[in-house]
Amino acid sequence: MADQSFLRWPFFDDAHREHAARVDAWAEGAFGLNGFSQHEDVDADCRRILHKLGEAGITRYAVPAAYGGALESLDVRSLCLTRETLARRSGLADFVFAMQGLGSGAISLFGNDDQKRRYLPGVADGSSCAAFALTEPEAGSDVAAIAMTANIDGPDYVLNGEKTFISNGGIADFYVTFVRTGDAEGARGLSAVIVDASSTGLTIAERIDTIAPHPLARLRFENCRISRDQLIGQSGSGFKIAMSTLDVFRSTVGAAALGFARRALEEATRRANNRVLFGSALSELAGVQTQLAEMALDIDASALLIYRAGWAKDNGAPRITREAAMAKLYSTEAAQKAIDNAVQIFGGLGVTKGSVPEALYREVRALRIYEGASEVQKLVIARQHLAESAG
Repeated sequence: MADQSFLRWPFFDDAHREHAARVDAWAEGAFGLNGFSQHEDVDADCRRILHKLGEAGITRYAVPAAYGGALESLDVRSLCLTRETLARRSGLADFVFAMQGLGSGAISLFGNDDQKRRYLPGVADGSSCAAFALTEPEAGSDVAAIAMTANIDGPDYVLNGEKTFISNGGIADFYVTFVRTGDAEGARGLSAVIVDASSTGLTIAERIDTIAPHPLARLRFENCRISRDQLIGQSGSGFKIAMSTLDVFRSTVGAAALGFARRALEEATRRANNRVLFGSALSELAGVQTQLAEMALDIDASALLIYRAGWAKDNGAPRITREAAMAKLYSTEAAQKAIDNAVQIFGGLGVTKGSVPEALYREVRALRIYEGASEVQKLVIARQHLAESAG
């Protein structure tokens, strides 16, 4: 059983505590201790998990109540609690929930009423699979370098370009896609549009296999025609939309890493207590105690940063760029270290395919890259600090 004492912190109210308990009970029933088992058909497993999350009402936390959601507006603490709890049980379940939120987040935050009515109810009940198409072959953390174009042709946009490393690529029902509409150079020339997966001219150019089993793809847009009604917000506001969406969801990446770290500590503690070495339990060795202490310390520090960021956003902070960057940076780096310690404590079993530490090792690595690599988070934090110090 993972430590639940953090739920008594003043960052949370009773509704958060009740939600965390419901998700934990559901995840225990759905996965037990076997949620990190091998997935033979990742696409089918994602669809199955999405359906179950919808049935359980968990995906309702990814959209506002007016369109089928659980709460009046997106609540970052609830999103983080959900991801942390799911990640402790199943990396794929965390992925599925996360993409429902991130993939539809721009619509929830900036879409018009018609767009929200068309797309969000399906996200809430798990019948529609969402995706967030930002990254390009030459534009990752540098969002302003996006090159994909959307040119006006009468009542339509005509899209040309590629996106890559797109989560849910190949199984999504729609893609919130960031394009260059020619309004200006750099970040000011970007816009966000909704592209249905059935759109003519949109093809899956390549499925991408990574060390953790998630559906990823490279998307190709060749004279892909969509209605101009699919524009989210104003033309030229795509950079703001992308950054504001990440402002909400970046803390949840840290929460997923926290869930992985908690599971690593559980597994490492169990192993240390049960493994006999030189006539005594492994846990009696000073070196192992040091490893466990560092894991426990980093887990609490990560939780404090994550839920501080969530609390600030939920209590009206217009932007939490610095807080979210700190939460993601610290938590993902700390989780990588914690999981590495767990692998070390397990020894050879820790690198055996199918073991929980091995699965965690593969799952956590991408979190230090996506939604802004660790190095970029450091730049964000430094720039915010320097701007504030300049007064």
